[in-house]
Amino acid sequence: MASKHELKRYRNNLADELDSAALYETLAQVEKDTTRRNVFQQLADSERTHAQLWLDKLHANGIRARLPRRSVKTHLMRALVHTLGPSFVLPSIAATENADRNKYANQPDAAHLSAEEQHHANVVQAVVDEDRNGASNGESIGAQIANAESWHKGVRSGNDLRAAVLGANDGLVSNFCLIMGVAGAGTGNKAILLTGFAGLIAGACSMALGEWLSVTNARELARTQIAKEADEIEHTPDAERHELALIYQAKGIEAGEARRVAAQIMLDKDKALDTLTREELGIDPAELGGNPWSAAGVSFCLFSLGAIFPVLPFWWTHGLQAILQCVALSGVGLAAVGVFTSLFNGRGAAFSAFRQIVIGLIAAAFTFGVGRLLGVSIS
Repeated sequence: MASKHELKRYRNNLADELDSAALYETLAQVEKDTTRRNVFQQLADSERTHAQLWLDKLHANGIRARLPRRSVKTHLMRALVHTLGPSFVLPSIAATENADRNKYANQPDAAHLSAEEQHHANVVQAVVDEDRNGASNGESIGAQIANAESWHKGVRSGNDLRAAVLGANDGLVSNFCLIMGVAGAGTGNKAILLTGFAGLIAGACSMALGEWLSVTNARELARTQIAKEADEIEHTPDAERHELALIYQAKGIEAGEARRVAAQIMLDKDKALDTLTREELGIDPAELGGNPWSAAGVSFCLFSLGAIFPVLPFWWTHGLQAILQCVALSGVGLAAVGVFTSLFNGRGAAFSAFRQIVIGLIAAAFTFGVGRLLGVSIS
């Protein structure tokens, strides 16, 4: 008979595997590419098999367990898949898979599952890399997935979902703390509203300008690097051909074949520049880091979305009632941010939401206290 600790582990493993299976099944339903759809369905079937193992263990111990409900995180991810498509959420799924790749390593009765979980992480990362870079060396996505273990480079740190959530979080926390500081000083509603909207506009403009500068500088640097690469192709073609051959050898191509492919590519200078830009510099010539204006606009909107939460209560009420509603509404916003951050931090949605609320409230309480002290001393 298993101990209570082991039974709890069986239930947790069962819930995790069923959540993963449901998510992969959703990806398979939405995905339009046949090869990728089949990959997602195979992953779902594998997770279902893993889940059955834990369900059988519970049954063997005389426990007729109900299948657990899907977690909040899984419901949210599935909704995002249906709304925004698989490519938008795959980086977050890859990050979660990478974080969980060794979850069975220290479970003796599940050692045989560990290699499969590591393979799942590599497969999902292969799909993410294909989305970003396209097929390399003429390989299809199926071939890249088949070779995932040999060139897996780890989960990349950034993705669109992470940037969106953190942008809204910046606006929420900064304006919440600002308003609490002013409210702590005993300022009237009009002054608080003015401060809140000023903080929203100032912060959003600052974020937008920062994003515009970041993307613009990245584009200018990329253009400079591409220009230097073009000059090297023009004046030292032999060195560039040798460098390209080494890059292909590093990818696993036999030395003679790598030299032949490199020589063929170097016959066309435009093709050579495009290839070296992608392979050596890691730059997509068509993107160059994105559009600075759209990046700035998105950053402005996301910051404003978060910053409006703590301001709203002072629009329809005042005094202590407004402060309490501000705290409550900001708490809801912080919880939402926490749930979304759980999509890429590997922690549970409840834990992430609770942590976000506690940290946000502590920061707001500190600024409220500072505002109260300054308000008393100045008056």
